[in-house]
Amino acid sequence: MTILRSPLFVPGNKASMLEKALGLDPDAFVPDMEDSVPAAEKANARETVRSFLPKLAATGRLVIPRVNALETHWFDADVAAVVGPHVFGISIGKIRTAADISTISQRLAAAEDRAGLPTGQLRLLPWIETAEAIVNLNAICRASERIVAVAFGGEDFTNDMGIERLADESQIAYARQALCITARAAHVLALDTPYFKLRDPDGLRLNCTHAKSIGFKGKFAIHPEQLDALNECFSPSPAEIAHAERVVAAFEEAERRGRGSTSLDGWVIDVPVVKRARALLDLARRIREDRDR
Repeated sequence: MTILRSPLFVPGNKASMLEKALGLDPDAFVPDMEDSVPAAEKANARETVRSFLPKLAATGRLVIPRVNALETHWFDADVAAVVGPHVFGISIGKIRTAADISTISQRLAAAEDRAGLPTGQLRLLPWIETAEAIVNLNAICRASERIVAVAFGGEDFTNDMGIERLADESQIAYARQALCITARAAHVLALDTPYFKLRDPDGLRLNCTHAKSIGFKGKFAIHPEQLDALNECFSPSPAEIAHAERVVAAFEEAERRGRGSTSLDGWVIDVPVVKRARALLDLARRIREDRDR
């Protein structure tokens, strides 16, 4: 699977911010033409993002512009501006049904053809931000092979529900867990809503740790200062890697003795446990390879 621990939003109408972003190290750049850009600046954002795509791609990081929603009159122009060889895919909000995904995929195919790209090359990262989308989540996740990840939008979701987003986030717990489980079943990544309290590193790390514990594989950054915490949290720690290696070694030794389970530090080590350990080691390997390329 694609590594997307720390996709970074950058306002698309701010050339100075896009320039500064070139020196940062997120897993993906998300030049934004949607929520961070006022209506009067949409055209400017579109052209600014278009001009920066080659520079962003030259960093070696993935580039996933966020376009305006399908229901807006900006969508087609946004897609036409960003589809090309420098883009891994597009991120798009306000997805409600699988039919939305099908329509977007068809529009992308037409744009790929105009740009001389193979049909189906560009990936999709839809945002799940409404009650309707949560109800339709399984169909959405399976609506297109383009989908590489689904993202949860906590602010729009609580707005749609007519509830306040509280610090403990208990009011969005069901939606977040439903997204993680459904995404996993569909073999796509689950990405968490941004943490909007700036300059709160302890709160961010606590929030990330909880997100990871329920199945999120990454979280959107809205400020460069958040990147280190996101990359660290959603990567296996040295202690986790060391423990996983011990688990695998203990299990393999048990297998050599003809046993299907063993114990380590007082805990039973059986097939599901060793599978989890091997998956963690594989993730650590892929992250290293991604950093080295």
